[in-house]
Amino acid sequence: MSTQGTLSLLQLTDLHILPCPGEKMLGVDTEFYFEAVLQHVRQTNTHYDLVLVTGDLTQDPCPEAYQRIFDRLQTLAVDTLCLPGNHDDYALMQQRLSQDNISCKKQIKFEHWQVLCLNSQIPGKAEGSLSQNELKFIEGALKKNPTLFTLIAVHHHCVPTRSSWMDTMIIKNSDEFLEITGRYPQIRGITTGHIHQEMDIYLNSLRILGTPSTCFQFKPLCSRFTLDDLMPGYRTIELHSNGEITTQVHRLPGILQEIDRSCTEY
Repeated sequence: MSTQGTLSLLQLTDLHILPCPGEKMLGVDTEFYFEAVLQHVRQTNTHYDLVLVTGDLTQDPCPEAYQRIFDRLQTLAVDTLCLPGNHDDYALMQQRLSQDNISCKKQIKFEHWQVLCLNSQIPGKAEGSLSQNELKFIEGALKKNPTLFTLIAVHHHCVPTRSSWMDTMIIKNSDEFLEITGRYPQIRGITTGHIHQEMDIYLNSLRILGTPSTCFQFKPLCSRFTLDDLMPGYRTIELHSNGEITTQVHRLPGILQEIDRSCTEY
């Protein structure tokens, strides 16, 4: 734990690891850049209390891909929580990412904070939704721990990005989800994946974050699927003992030149 009770978190998202090493997606070797991001993280020599991996760990789920992800995450030697995205096989994740300090646990508690991990996956579909069981889980965790500030991690976004093609995949019952979060002021932040771009907005006092992918990025404010040339990245989040959140996005240096711009979807 960092000084004066501050928690330091690392968020990685949208790895899109393919079945075989060296395979490419949209012209990008996703596994190469995942390792490059991890190397960048290690070179900062920053201590983290928790790593969040917020979905789309794989593109075509298979045991071998999840095993390689597990092996690389182990090199960080930090407690790690993984949650599913629309491209993941959640049952396979729970089998392969469930040992040592890496798991698919839905909750972790610290002295002043709890982190809740949600499953917004609709199997076989790109869009997101939160089941009644997920919503009950949120309320139960909040009612049982009323003195803990709360950060929620979920794959799909819950507020519009203003990219119309992306917003067809928003959490379908976002209104219900945000109505619940609005009733519990101890919830200080929501951090998501899926959008492959940076977001940092406030909904009243609730901070909502979106985080770049560890591979390719989507260009913001586009009506159609559009790739960006920004480099892969990750987010660091500090949770302070007074309930405040500070956060920063970090990217690999350069421009992502190998993108296949002829692709019209992914």
